[in-house]
Amino acid sequence: MALKIGVIGTGMIGVDHIRRLTQVLSGAEITAVTDIDRARAEAAAPKGAQVFDTPKELIGSDAVEAVVICSWGPAHEEQLLDCIAAGKPVFCEKPLVTSEAAAKRVIEAEVAFGRRLVQVGFMRRFDADYRRLKAVIDGGSLGAPLMYHSTHRNASVPEGLYTSDMPLNDTLVHDADISRWLLDDEVAAVEVRVPRRSTRGGELRDPTIVLLHMTSGAIVDVEISVNIAYGYDIRGEVSCEMGVAALPNRPATVISDRFGIRQAIPEDWRERFIEAYDQEFREWIVAAGQGTATGPSTWDGYAATLVGDAALRAVASGTRESIEMIEKPALYGPAPALAAE
Repeated sequence: MALKIGVIGTGMIGVDHIRRLTQVLSGAEITAVTDIDRARAEAAAPKGAQVFDTPKELIGSDAVEAVVICSWGPAHEEQLLDCIAAGKPVFCEKPLVTSEAAAKRVIEAEVAFGRRLVQVGFMRRFDADYRRLKAVIDGGSLGAPLMYHSTHRNASVPEGLYTSDMPLNDTLVHDADISRWLLDDEVAAVEVRVPRRSTRGGELRDPTIVLLHMTSGAIVDVEISVNIAYGYDIRGEVSCEMGVAALPNRPATVISDRFGIRQAIPEDWRERFIEAYDQEFREWIVAAGQGTATGPSTWDGYAATLVGDAALRAVASGTRESIEMIEKPALYGPAPALAAE
């Protein structure tokens, strides 16, 4: 029996997920769609899917068993709370929400419900290369991780749609989440350093270096460059007590000819992470069909929100900004161990 899914938001990522759920994966059926632009929703809706005027109507429909949220960030809180109240599993594209207070309200609602229903769209956790890197770290053969370097480079960003703060409150969340997941750790404090600006970026604060101080004592340095020109380049390298492990460059094919030795560079996130997007939904469909969620959680979305907020404070203050987290509810598993005194 196919899982009946309603999709909220039919912009670029929403349309791509509709394609994925209808043309690539099995076990799912898009039965409902909604968007602030009804004409856009009607154009994106698969044959037979009902188009709703509001997200609340879609969430409450008997034709919907699970929900995919692809709307803009400020709308997420209300939609998530409605899904939890209805007891329907929900996949929410990042950001989970846009404020610490909103994240706490979603946590409180899910904990009160008594079962995980929310999965956040941190797709890197489903990428085969990242999963192999985590297996090396968890296996312990290299000893404890001491440092992690995360590079996040975009060829360009849409003019007028990307503000100076977005590298810190939008782009950074992926690097923060994957660092927490790889190292099985939380972020205790954040520093930001801004070198000379790229002339390609205008007033955009680019590039940016972010230091994440983990509770274990490990340090993560994140390089964010969103106008690098040459392509979409994602890298990661962990330095441990007895060795180093790094992600391979993608695509891995190396060409040697009279022009030299080279590899192609992905054009954007869809090309680099297409298989990860497929896998995250493959696993979500199985969990949602059982009435729950197993991937990146509301807690993970909350943690990423705190990192983004601290980074914005740090770039303004020029100093290290601490992060204070609430006690982690048992629903989301045990908290990582603190560093030894």
